[in-house]
Amino acid sequence: MTPNTSALLFLALMAVFLAIRGHFTRRMRRDKAVSRANLRDRVLIGLVGLGQVFLPFLYAVKHVPAFADRPQPGGCIVAGLMVMLAGLRMFWRSHADLGDSWSITLELNADHRLVTNGVYRDTRHPMYGSFLVLGVGQALLVPNWIAGLSGLATLGLLIALRLPREEAMMVEQFGDEYREYQRRVGAIFPRWRSGGSA
Repeated sequence: MTPNTSALLFLALMAVFLAIRGHFTRRMRRDKAVSRANLRDRVLIGLVGLGQVFLPFLYAVKHVPAFADRPQPGGCIVAGLMVMLAGLRMFWRSHADLGDSWSITLELNADHRLVTNGVYRDTRHPMYGSFLVLGVGQALLVPNWIAGLSGLATLGLLIALRLPREEAMMVEQFGDEYREYQRRVGAIFPRWRSGGSA
């Protein structure tokens, strides 16, 4: 498989990602009572789109930036495909389990409920976890230092700047109930419990 073919495979999988996001965006409630969305939040979302979609697309169709190409062992393609499929499954589940409580930006519904079942039983923000898993898949499938790692770089920035604000919003909304949830459950990935099991 040529480098651009594996990058095209990544883009096909990202089309599935965008289809999932589109499906849940159409179902999203618009009556938000609490909003912490601002220009910085929207810029961060745009940067993630640049890193996860635009730069890999540019690389796949134009082979730009060619100077940053890297070798790609065959095992990277198989591993990348498996990682991407796992990330897409986690992405779908995190949307489905949130239901009406999901929003693209930092917003809460008037009757917003704290979701702690499904994938949220073990992780407070599994959607961010799915983003990181998809970023690893991108790094494996796109054999270019810039286009391959741009997803992880922009996602790291998003999580570092947005997650503390999201956590504060949830504490403000749910108080001690959310603090207890924070104590019990990992933020992005499950917390290891005593006995060595997650």
